[in-house]
Amino acid sequence: MQPAQVRAFAGVRLRRAKNDSIDAKLIAACTAVFDGHAEAPNERLVPCADRLTFIEQIEEDIARAKTRLEHIREPRLRRMVMQDITRLKARAKAELARIANTLRADDELGHRFELVLSVPGIGERTAVAIMVRMPEIGRLSREEAAALAGLAPFDDDSGTRRGQRHIAGGRARLRRSLYAAALAAAFRWNQALIALYRRLTDAGKPHKAALVACARKLIVYANTVVQRGTPWSAEPKRT
Repeated sequence: MQPAQVRAFAGVRLRRAKNDSIDAKLIAACTAVFDGHAEAPNERLVPCADRLTFIEQIEEDIARAKTRLEHIREPRLRRMVMQDITRLKARAKAELARIANTLRADDELGHRFELVLSVPGIGERTAVAIMVRMPEIGRLSREEAAALAGLAPFDDDSGTRRGQRHIAGGRARLRRSLYAAALAAAFRWNQALIALYRRLTDAGKPHKAALVACARKLIVYANTVVQRGTPWSAEPKRT
């Protein structure tokens, strides 16, 4: 369950006090009310989730090292930071390979993994994030997949007022992975997303809003190929 669900449940019950004991009782009551609506974690993916979190932390370390590098002029210190970056990249690559091998060693997970990889613009890093951060992939509607990834635009209307749509909630780590993938896919790897990005920006949409739309399409494409059980095809399916 998402923390927002528990907070909303507390609001409905007008619970304002907060401590560990109250939180524990509140979470227990909330999960009891929603029993049967949540899916148990896939035990096969638990080790992969730990490794993926480790990779994400390494990527954050690399980003900090690159920022540090911008403020260093002495060659010796720059070499030290560059060595750190190289070592961190190698470690992240090795851990990513371990996750991919774990997924491929399982017939069901491996098949779904390869289907997700068939979508142009989704590389191994993004496919791993989708498999681990959204184990429900293939069993969702396109709207549910977008919402769980935090990429669904929500209305903000009241009466005659039409507010600007915004994305909110969802699984932040997965959203970041999809957004990073869309940045490359919308300019090089996926012709459908290249066309979508151009169409949106030509219509006056900001760069970031167009990329969010492309990221949303990526998770929809991934969900669709797993749902159908067939690899990606740019050609519409004939009936």
